[in-house]
Amino acid sequence: MIRLGKKLYNYFLSPDKALTRKLYATLGFVPTSLKLFRRAFYHKSMNNGEDASSQSNERLEFLGDAILSSIVAEYLYNKYPTKAEGFLTKMRSKIVKRKTLNMVADNMGLDLILVDYSQGKLSKTMLGNALEAVVGAVYLERGYKATSRYVIKEILMKYLDIHKLESHDDNFKSQLLEYCQKNNLSIKYKLVDKYRSEKRDRFKVAVVIGGKTAGVSDDYNKKSAEQDASRIAYEHLQDHQGHS
Repeated sequence: MIRLGKKLYNYFLSPDKALTRKLYATLGFVPTSLKLFRRAFYHKSMNNGEDASSQSNERLEFLGDAILSSIVAEYLYNKYPTKAEGFLTKMRSKIVKRKTLNMVADNMGLDLILVDYSQGKLSKTMLGNALEAVVGAVYLERGYKATSRYVIKEILMKYLDIHKLESHDDNFKSQLLEYCQKNNLSIKYKLVDKYRSEKRDRFKVAVVIGGKTAGVSDDYNKKSAEQDASRIAYEHLQDHQGHS
């Protein structure tokens, strides 16, 4: 009853009722702790000279990442009772990887809230990070079981086609590694540059195959830059093979 009263206050009377209504429209529920969920969207670019890790959503993102991985693992374990560990690991990776989370967060409309708590241009990586932070906030407010139900019903089942993911493979880093192993080629990733853009670190990464640079890309997330550089290199190799 107290929680219900708090939710009604947040929605109708709170000074932050505009935020509450955005949260309700985007997430599908009214949170009890507005401070907690506001923090889930608070990007470190908003902190001028303060400790970004304590003031931004990074700690919630860390927590949400672990909770989300656990929920997805349990969901897949129950959904595929006869599948081996290797299949389950690959499926979990496809679901919780940055590209998938960025897409889900974008489709959820998290940018409508995130834009109020960040400076500069929004990146897709910021959206995925915010989604993990939201999962962390839901866990702290509702506990594991309720968070699991929310993630499965409102995220996995609503925004992902699990069966399509079974046959879909866009992990170009993994495909490129497999290609190099089959063709006895060396492969390594090199950080070409790290610079500031929109008040955030941006990484320029090159993939080097057989001693030659095969692909270069940059992103706010180093792993995403590696994936895109791998895509460029892999597609170039496939194209070269097709014309040879």
